[in-house]
Amino acid sequence: MATKNTKKVAKIDIGISERDRARIAEGLSALLADSYTLYLMTHNFHWNVTGPMFTSLHALFLEQYTEQWNALDQIAERIRALGYPSPGTYAEFGKRASIKEVAGVPKAMDMVRHLVNAQESTARTGRALFDLVEKANDQPTADLLTQRLDVHEKAAWMLRSILEE
Repeated sequence: MATKNTKKVAKIDIGISERDRARIAEGLSALLADSYTLYLMTHNFHWNVTGPMFTSLHALFLEQYTEQWNALDQIAERIRALGYPSPGTYAEFGKRASIKEVAGVPKAMDMVRHLVNAQESTARTGRALFDLVEKANDQPTADLLTQRLDVHEKAAWMLRSILEE
């Protein structure tokens, strides 16, 4: 007779209720989805940018997608520390992301516009979690969100500056 393989998971008691941990993990999953989508968009544009600003945009996109790539682990690992699985497939990210994929290969300045919108959208997703995180007394997630907001707002500012005449 086959037995069902069940894992016994130790109870999590970190001072945040299970309900709040679940809600925070869900919000962080949306942030992870936006972050991954932003990473992929930025990397795609790095590969495909052309035109008179090629060198500077190619380098900027490299800097931004590298930072974004490194942040993905921090977000996913925070979800795991709260006791929930991290989403990790295109299908799961597609359901959760507020950022939509860009079809084709846009012109360089359109790439910059798309990235401004994606950076700002990712910042809004993170910012939307603050009330819940503060009420749950979840300082590690608040710290992570503060760091991510700083990065996304600065990146959006730098990209917007390229668009100014």
